[in-house]
Amino acid sequence: MTERMSGYRRPSLPGPQVFEAQAEDADPAELAAAGHRIAHLLVRGPHDETDAGFVTRVLHLADEEGLGVIADLWSHAAPDTVAGALWRLYLLRTWVHGEPEEAAREFAAGKAYAPVHEVLAGVVDPPGPDEVLMLVDTVVRGIVGEDFDVTLDRAAAFAHIVGVGRAQLEHCDAASAARIVDMATHLRRAASLERQGTLH
Repeated sequence: MTERMSGYRRPSLPGPQVFEAQAEDADPAELAAAGHRIAHLLVRGPHDETDAGFVTRVLHLADEEGLGVIADLWSHAAPDTVAGALWRLYLLRTWVHGEPEEAAREFAAGKAYAPVHEVLAGVVDPPGPDEVLMLVDTVVRGIVGEDFDVTLDRAAAFAHIVGVGRAQLEHCDAASAARIVDMATHLRRAASLERQGTLH
């Protein structure tokens, strides 16, 4: 999946909103610390989930700031952290929005092999491009909700089905399918830690 998104734009820091306080020549350690602070602010900070404007900004964070900026802040974070979980959520959303037909095709191919995951993911049947786009946006909106663990579980279920589906297709890229299943495993683990109150 990450290879398919190698062409994402990389606007320079600082971004106009959430990342405006970051310097372009920030030290990597400072950037990592800032990434964790921003991740915690998005998920745990004081905000109103009924504030449509805020929810929209969170949803379109990767669109507005650029996936490259988010990658700089979060892609090196451990998967069992808030920052690492957010990186995987935004990476998944960016891929689905870039290739909704492919995402729908892979989901359709995988859902028969993972019926429990299908129910948790919550994609309308049959899963077309519009349905997978709607699901991934609904999941990312959940970042600002009270049930971050459910958001992570739904994303994990979707990623698991897509990874399994990719492996079933003719001329599949087995390595990328395995990476998506790994992403699902990381998201599921993050959800478990969130329920235990130990996702930091």
